[in-house]
Amino acid sequence: MKVRRLGPGDQHILALLARDDEDFDLGGRGGEREPLSPTDSRAYLGDPRVLHWIASDEDGCTILGHMYCLVVPKRSGDGREILLYEIGVREAHRRTGVGRALVAALDAWMQSHQIREAWVLADNPGAVEFYRACGFTIGEQPVYLSRP
Repeated sequence: MKVRRLGPGDQHILALLARDDEDFDLGGRGGEREPLSPTDSRAYLGDPRVLHWIASDEDGCTILGHMYCLVVPKRSGDGREILLYEIGVREAHRRTGVGRALVAALDAWMQSHQIREAWVLADNPGAVEFYRACGFTIGEQPVYLSRP
């Protein structure tokens, strides 16, 4: 397995992830998504605050999983932290180390950029179990609110 960070020129991979979204999500939750426009895709991949990794098979032809994180600037303390926004592994490749390899890539990136904290909102028991196995701890439970 190979893990690499997406960057400029990887617009086709974002389109593939949108098209195959259902296979990366829990059963019954995902579905094909509208890909970003070419302009938005280039902006996303060129934004240094966007950290998006993929895990692929050895020849790089099949994407097994992906993880999307954001560098969040803070007004105090360390000045930056990471929000792990989304991780997905194709259903056929779950429990094979793909998710852990993606989190290991994040850990290495954080160490090389002197960022000490990452956080994630887990929305199902399997996700909580996975994140705990990767070293995340359960903190204060906020109330999740959204505004359409």
